[in-house]
Amino acid sequence: MGTGFLVGYSKNKQLCGIATAAHVIDQANHWEQPIRIQHHHSKDSILLNEEKRAIFIEESLDTAIIVSPSKYFNFPETPLGLTPEGMHVPIGREVCWTGFPAVSPKNLCLFAGRISCWLEDERAYLADGVAINGVSGGPAFHIIEENKVDILGVVSAYMPNRVTGEVLPGLCVLRDVKHLQKEVKDLSSFQSAKAGENKPMSLSANKSEQD
Repeated sequence: MGTGFLVGYSKNKQLCGIATAAHVIDQANHWEQPIRIQHHHSKDSILLNEEKRAIFIEESLDTAIIVSPSKYFNFPETPLGLTPEGMHVPIGREVCWTGFPAVSPKNLCLFAGRISCWLEDERAYLADGVAINGVSGGPAFHIIEENKVDILGVVSAYMPNRVTGEVLPGLCVLRDVKHLQKEVKDLSSFQSAKAGENKPMSLSANKSEQD
């Protein structure tokens, strides 16, 4: 179980993209299992079988997007904006993230911290805050001005400090999601989405790699 959020629509608005962390849906994608999505605001719940969704995964970035016909959801017409291309949130800026932690899965919880650094090669921010099971895939955002926020990424992981042998406070990993929004915006139809999605590798392909 994890968290996800509306990241964008296709140009004709017929398709919507739900961003999350790759590890949240990797198993369901690999085994072509149904994915249940519950919309927090409306409490609507829908079961997306393999034929009702297309999944694009970037495992190296731990990001993923679930693409599905917009008619299945009661989503806002306009998603929240993303941090502009080429811009990074400055070190020291306070940011927030939300999700449904496993300790209280029915409650949308808010977390906060400050940006510690930007990792260019990993397309990720490190922030001095926590993320626990269930929050993975949730949106991370920062306040631009009153009543306006930009999404800067998706919650990927929490890295505790184990240098001394005991578990000490660590850093939260927030991954950039601009590529996910572009992915869904460039789609022309659900058929094209299904044709281009990440297909699970066959057992024979896995065996070849191991050999």
